[in-house]
Amino acid sequence: MADIPAPPLPTAEELMERSVVVALPMRARFRGITTREALLIEGPAGWGEFAPFVEYPDEEAAAWLRGALEAAYSGLPAPRRERVEVNATIPALPPAEAAALVERYPGCRTFKIKVAEPGQHLDDDVARVNAVREARPEARIRVDANGGWTVKEAAEAAARLGEPEYLEQPCRSADELRELRGELARLRIDTPVAADESIRKAADPFRVARLRAAEVAVLKAAPLGGAGRLLAIARELSGHGMSVTVASALDTAVGMNAGLAAAANLPEGRAAGLATQRLFEADVAEPRPLVDGELPTAPVEPEPARLAELAAAPGRRDWWLDRLARCREILALG
Repeated sequence: MADIPAPPLPTAEELMERSVVVALPMRARFRGITTREALLIEGPAGWGEFAPFVEYPDEEAAAWLRGALEAAYSGLPAPRRERVEVNATIPALPPAEAAALVERYPGCRTFKIKVAEPGQHLDDDVARVNAVREARPEARIRVDANGGWTVKEAAEAAARLGEPEYLEQPCRSADELRELRGELARLRIDTPVAADESIRKAADPFRVARLRAAEVAVLKAAPLGGAGRLLAIARELSGHGMSVTVASALDTAVGMNAGLAAAANLPEGRAAGLATQRLFEADVAEPRPLVDGELPTAPVEPEPARLAELAAAPGRRDWWLDRLARCREILALG
């Protein structure tokens, strides 16, 4: 992969002056959280978002800062399409709640359903998937385990979940994904395997392709270091025969600009996982209109009144500014 030029690296003081920290309430628990915090940076080229999940170490979080600086200081690639098809995202909810959430995604033809939640069992996942299928019988279903299954558990899930479009990161490691593909072939189960964490958390994002451990790549702009790097990785993985889709890292309306710009620069194919704004009770900008399962790709800016209303508590703001400074130092060291 050709090197992607790094965006400018302003001083920590400048970044702090340009930053706003927000806390967005969520409609349902997702990834174990009920409030999504994010640091937004207003730069000369637009707004960027720095929102690595709080448990991520600084070394991993620094890539998210690079993505924020790309958007704020270098600018995002211009979208080549005005709209992109998106999938709905359903958290690991009880069946009735999962079915009710379907109505928040008008026109969506693909649903990504979270499975393998800690403390839950495969029976819970099957019931949730069946509830969504009953609510939207014509929908394609993909499931996301976030690496929560063993190879044996993932093979059993593939057999019981009714031929989903793909299993996203069913097991933790790329080696396990390769083993699972072999097991599915032995069982004559045709469900494809998709990789997410095995790409964005890996020192070598292309190892999963060389191992032929997955057929689908799920790419997220923020943790990969921005839309430009996502598109470069997508080109490389496509050259290895993998299909690519773009997804959100539970971004605010600002962070979603990067994902939509990236998706709109890729060939049309699988629905992108970029409708997660529907999981928030409130956001920093008016929700993009979801029409016939598609979102507009034009970038949006946060609204001052919403930034004030959703401002994080002073202690949390200080926590994020400290983290910003630490991650900036990591980028400065190269």
